[in-house]
Amino acid sequence: MGLKEQIKNDIKDAMRAKEVVKRDTLRNIQAAIKQIEVDERRDVSDTDVEAIMMKYLKQREDAKTQFAEAGREDLVEKENAEISIVKSYLPEPMDDNELEAILKEVINSVGAESMKDMGKVMGAAKSTIGSRADGGRINVMVKKLLS
Repeated sequence: MGLKEQIKNDIKDAMRAKEVVKRDTLRNIQAAIKQIEVDERRDVSDTDVEAIMMKYLKQREDAKTQFAEAGREDLVEKENAEISIVKSYLPEPMDDNELEAILKEVINSVGAESMKDMGKVMGAAKSTIGSRADGGRINVMVKKLLS
C-alpha cells in the first residue's frame, strides 16, 4: 500500500477514533496531494507525497517558532502534535555521519571542487537523499565540505 492510500485509511481511522488533530492534519496533507494531482494532471508517487509532507512539516515548524515568540503556548502544543503526526509518516532522518558520507560521494561524482559548484552538488544531493534530510542541513554540510 502506498503512502497516499495509507493516509486515506488513517483519516478514516482517526475519524472513527475521534482523533481531531490527526484527522485534520492528514486532511491538510491529502488536500495538498489533491492540489498537485489536479494542477499537474498526474498521479503522485510516494516520493512526491514525502516531498509534500516535508514541505508541510517545515511550515508547521515555522509556525511553531512564530507562536512561541508570540507566547501562544496553546498553539505551540497544537503544532507539536501535528509535527509528530507528520514525522511518523516520513522515513527516519539521517544522522550527521551518514549525511556527510553520502555528500562526499555526491561531491566526488559531480566533480565539485569549490563553492562555485554548490548548485550542482545540492541538486544531486536532494535527488540522492530525498526526504531523509532537509535542505537546510544538506546546505550547511555541503558548505562545510566544500570550504
